[in-house]
Amino acid sequence: KDLITDLKENLSHHFKEVMVGLMYPPASYDAHELWHALKGVDTEEKCLIDILASRSNMEIFQMKEAYVMQYNTDLQQDIDSEISGHFRDTLMNLAQGTRMEGYADPSTAAQDAMILWEACEQKTGEHKNMLQMILCNRSYQQLWMVFQEFQNISGQDIVDAINECYDGYFQELLVAIVLCIRDKPSYFAYRLYNAIHDFGFHNKTIIRILIARSEIDLMNIRQQYKERYGKSLFHDIKHFASGHYGSALLAICAGDTEDY
Repeated sequence: KDLITDLKENLSHHFKEVMVGLMYPPASYDAHELWHALKGVDTEEKCLIDILASRSNMEIFQMKEAYVMQYNTDLQQDIDSEISGHFRDTLMNLAQGTRMEGYADPSTAAQDAMILWEACEQKTGEHKNMLQMILCNRSYQQLWMVFQEFQNISGQDIVDAINECYDGYFQELLVAIVLCIRDKPSYFAYRLYNAIHDFGFHNKTIIRILIARSEIDLMNIRQQYKERYGKSLFHDIKHFASGHYGSALLAICAGDTEDY
């Protein structure tokens, strides 16, 4: 017998989603979530953003391999056919998994920052391309310096500048890339808080983030959540979710003694 098949047949609703999700290795789970985000009734842009803005080159490589194995189709081809515009171009760039790693060149940081500033000022198609190329391909270490130089040149934080100059999912994706470069646990703490409090407990987002980060940085996410929002993630989940589903989420989340 196949365990996943039995779980799907014998469980229901969100509890089933959690239990089945926990059966997947991380790369297979990402592939599963991306495929449903692209091929479901409605495209789930925020799922695409959460996954592709935050994964390392190796995680993207493994995810793409799993995607082909599970669905016999190419992730980048599916993004190309289902998404459009500069949002699609940026997702395609991220899905290549070719970001430089560990390399930083202070001499080019100011130059990159000037390009980003011009992209926020002029907003042409060419400038949008340059903006996403820098954010998708420079190393995290390089971009830390670029963001500081951007602040020096413009007198403005890069996130504030992107929010002012762009809109839609393109803007959301660019901001997610910046936030993940700065601090991934803080980004996911923000996304969880958003999903719990601003969207009436958005189950898909909460399940996806808890499962995907459970063996990576969920402890750090919990810490950031409590520091930023005053109450623990455990407390907020317990307040909004109940039954076997709530118990499953709480078991993944665990919790400090004072959270119970």
